Amino acid sequence: MKHYSSLNQLHRENGFKLPENPLVSVVQCDKSCSIGDREFTTDFYIIGFKKLKSGTFLYGRTKYDHDLGYMSFIKPRQVMEMKNLEFEEDGFLIFLHEDFLNGHPLHSEIKKYGYFDYETSEALHLSPNEEEIIWDLYHKIEGEYYNNQDEYSREIIIGYIDSILKYAQRFYKRQFINRTALSGKVVSKFNESLSSYFEKGFLAEKGLPTVKLMAASLNLSSRYLSDLLKKETGKTALELIHIFLITEAKNMLKVSDTNIAETAYNLGFENLPYFSRLFKKEVGISPNQFKRQVLN
Repeated sequence: MKHYSSLNQLHRENGFKLPENPLVSVVQCDKSCSIGDREFTTDFYIIGFKKLKSGTFLYGRTKYDHDLGYMSFIKPRQVMEMKNLEFEEDGFLIFLHEDFLNGHPLHSEIKKYGYFDYETSEALHLSPNEEEIIWDLYHKIEGEYYNNQDEYSREIIIGYIDSILKYAQRFYKRQFINRTALSGKVVSKFNESLSSYFEKGFLAEKGLPTVKLMAASLNLSSRYLSDLLKKETGKTALELIHIFLITEAKNMLKVSDTNIAETAYNLGFENLPYFSRLFKKEVGISPNQFKRQVLN
């Protein structure tokens, strides 16, 4: 698999104009833009906007959906493939080496943007007004990038990139709201998947269900699932798993003769203190106190 560790290498091997800066570059794609002819990884954050008509775009080994123009956000060392891409309209790519952010607050903050862990099928679909905002910021970055860079350029460019990331966060929240019918179905399917896992005896057999496992059962990335559920229910996927497990624990403690340790084991908990802490966090009292209340 090809790995690009430098922008010069990436630009040279893919027919792009050589970068003005070894740690950051911008490429405007005139209805076609590809990187290599195989899967690859990089040391860069990649921000892209494209209305794709044809070609292969794989990210995290998942194909994009062809429907609409969208933004994608790719983190360093993520497996990708961009082959024979044709766009409905012009697009752009911004390449940002991790080292370009050294010493700047965005170096830490960029890791908090969950959409860098989304799959391509979970990309950001923009409204016409949102497209204008993103293109305006891109052109400001491009203008600064080609304007004889000086000691102020890095700060200015990072500022505009930071704005793109903040707008993307806002636009994703709008996308979740606009797709409430879809998110509602996901919440239902998530709960159904948890119930099925319990009913089939997988808790005792395979252990506690993980967010990754639940997300895979719904063909979603873990981060997208959690963000979507958070928007819809106010709880993350992990919090909902915990609530489900403790609800089942309360029921088992009420209707069966099993003790606390047996209940924890039947629910997939190998660590009894962890079960007790989680139970107390969700219920407000320890499982022993809860059991005594039931018996009384």
